[in-house]
Amino acid sequence: QVQLVGSGGGSVQAGSSLRVSCAASRTLSGYAMAWFRQAPGKEREFVAARSRTGGYTYYGDSVKGRFTISTDNGKNIMYLQMNSLKPEDTAAYYCTVGNRVITSSLRSQTAYDFWGQGTQVTVSS
Repeated sequence: QVQLVGSGGGSVQAGSSLRVSCAASRTLSGYAMAWFRQAPGKEREFVAARSRTGGYTYYGDSVKGRFTISTDNGKNIMYLQMNSLKPEDTAAYYCTVGNRVITSSLRSQTAYDFWGQGTQVTVSS
C-alpha cells in the first residue's frame, strides 16, 4: 500500500507558474507515476507520466512544453511543475503511482494502483 497526499494547488493568474506536489508514504523507486486532472463536468484527463525506471516521460498534448513531471532525489515526493498556465488548466489534479505499469499503459488511469486525494488548481484570465 502507498498513501499519497497532494498539495500545492491554488488560484493564480493566466501566465503564472505553480508546482503541485504529492508526498508518498514510501519510496517511489520502481514505481511508475503520473498526474491526471479533472475539470467540473469533464472526464479525467491524462497530464503527465514517468516510467518505473524514469527513462520515459509522456505528456498530454495540451500541456506539452509547459508542464514537467519529476521526483525528488529521495524519491518519495513527486512534482508537477506547471508553467504558462491557462484558464483551461483549471482542474483538480490527481497524483497516482503503480509498480506494475508497463510503458505502453502509462497514459491509462486504469493501470495505476494508488491515488492521491486531488489538489485544486484554478487559473483566472
